[in-house]
Amino acid sequence: MEQHAKTLAHLTLPQIMRRIAGSAREYRRPSIQTPILVSGEVVIECSIPFITAQLINAINEGQGMAAIGRYSLILVALALISLACGTIAGITCSTAATGLAKNLRSDMFHNIQSFSFGNIDRFSTSSLVTRLTTDTSNVQMAYMMIIRTAIRSPLMLVFAISMAFLTGGALAAIYVVVSIFLGAFLFGVAAYVMPIFRRLFRKYDALNDTVEENIKGIRVVKSYVREEYEKEKFDASSENLYRDFLHAERLLAWNMPIMQLCINIVYVFVIYFGSHAIIQSQGADLAIGHLSALITYGFSILMSLNMLSMIFVIITMSEESARRIVEVLEEQSDLKNPENPRCEIADGSIDFDHVSFGYSAGSERMALDDIDLHIKSGEVIGIIGGTGSSKTTLIQLISRLYDATCGSVKVGGHDVREYDLDTLRNEVAVVLQRNILFSGTIEDNLRWGKQDASRAEMVEACKLAQADEFIQLLPNGYDTYIEQGGTNVSGGQKQRLCIARALLKSPKVLILDDSTSAVDTKTDKLIREGFKRFIPSTTKLIIAQRTSSVEDADRIVVIDGGRISAIGTHEELLRTSEIYRETYTSQNKQSHDAAMAAIGIDGTDGEGA
Repeated sequence: MEQHAKTLAHLTLPQIMRRIAGSAREYRRPSIQTPILVSGEVVIECSIPFITAQLINAINEGQGMAAIGRYSLILVALALISLACGTIAGITCSTAATGLAKNLRSDMFHNIQSFSFGNIDRFSTSSLVTRLTTDTSNVQMAYMMIIRTAIRSPLMLVFAISMAFLTGGALAAIYVVVSIFLGAFLFGVAAYVMPIFRRLFRKYDALNDTVEENIKGIRVVKSYVREEYEKEKFDASSENLYRDFLHAERLLAWNMPIMQLCINIVYVFVIYFGSHAIIQSQGADLAIGHLSALITYGFSILMSLNMLSMIFVIITMSEESARRIVEVLEEQSDLKNPENPRCEIADGSIDFDHVSFGYSAGSERMALDDIDLHIKSGEVIGIIGGTGSSKTTLIQLISRLYDATCGSVKVGGHDVREYDLDTLRNEVAVVLQRNILFSGTIEDNLRWGKQDASRAEMVEACKLAQADEFIQLLPNGYDTYIEQGGTNVSGGQKQRLCIARALLKSPKVLILDDSTSAVDTKTDKLIREGFKRFIPSTTKLIIAQRTSSVEDADRIVVIDGGRISAIGTHEELLRTSEIYRETYTSQNKQSHDAAMAAIGIDGTDGEGA
């Protein structure tokens, strides 16, 4: 990943633009049509002042209405054609830019869906949201400017200067001088504010982090009465962002006054010397109409320079946005299907063959170290360990959310890296520690486990997960709407719904990662008894903090510091594992002495009788 990031950091702007433009796809046609229409609009607009000059000269020379009418018809026709070109260019430009933004968001979102946990770890949630929203909007605006204004302004500058020399002769040299001065100033300002805009994106991420953290933890914020603190923290981030924006905008605010000053200077120069030339030569060297055209071309030249400076600012600002988008588009999942993947899993047996795992390459400390564990199909395995002992990391290797750094993880007798990822994850159902429900009805959420599940199948799974009883008490039953994140159900109800959702997959391996922590011990026991009766052939791994949740498991694995400390039944571990015994003792103080005496151990000091 480090090498990949370094490669992206050295991408040039044209390379980034080509990658971004690749998402235009079906919008390439309006993207090509826009510059063509804009070019036609510019040529016509530059012709209008020239024809207008001819009309003024004709009036000045006293030509008849026929000549005046002819010039007027030409001007009306050119104006209508220019209007048509500009209108159609606006439509095609908007279509192309909004279409590109839509495809970029879609391409990023689709690629994010393929990310492994390792890929997701490298991007913060708030950063991904910023890239999908603010960064994409910046690129959309830049693309609109590139295919329209960035074509129009240089062309207008070139044509206007050419026509100014054609109509005003040497007098038009003032435009070249002023253009060089004004261009240097405007582009200098734009170059100066570029680093400021680049810093702003990182601050946007920080601000989004603050907002996301606050909204997710709003119940904790309110329970600890920390609203004022959160307001101050947000205001500090917002103020920091404001100061940088204000500094950049103050610098950019000089553009218009300086441009206006140059326009006024040019007007004074052109009008004074142009009038002098007309009077001295009696219109032979410079006619009144040509002076009018010269003034019009001067305004067009200076406006083009101002637009070019703004284009430079927007493209510079969007370059960082484009680079951040390309980072997401170019990120390749750490986990890929093999060339000829296995699409069938024989059974639910699991084998860890001397597995070690580190979250990053070259980690000094492995999260898991030399795990050697073999589980038969249909076994119930409890996993106990302290906080940070890597229990969750262990089970994430089974469904290949990460790949083992050393050794191999096998399911159904074959390395998980040999399986098609969808096949593996459909047969290994995981109810994660952080239970997530999505906005929609209870039925919609259950169908995540099986899209074509019947109502009877849902009810059966919910009964097994001890969820049907509370669902029936809800006003709309299985059609009850679940708010985003499941905020309108309790933690225990959410856990039971997530277990039911996993059971609908009819998996060969079912992993519960502390997934009954929010339910009472009676319900927890009923869920485990249901597993024994209804899914005896499914291998069940239960990570728990409570020893009561795993004490009837076939075997219990004690994890300590990323290593297996002990394996055995509940009674065996009470005899042999100090870690397990201490955990059990702390959770069962009242019944501790009686339990110890029953297996022949003095409960007061933990020594054998």
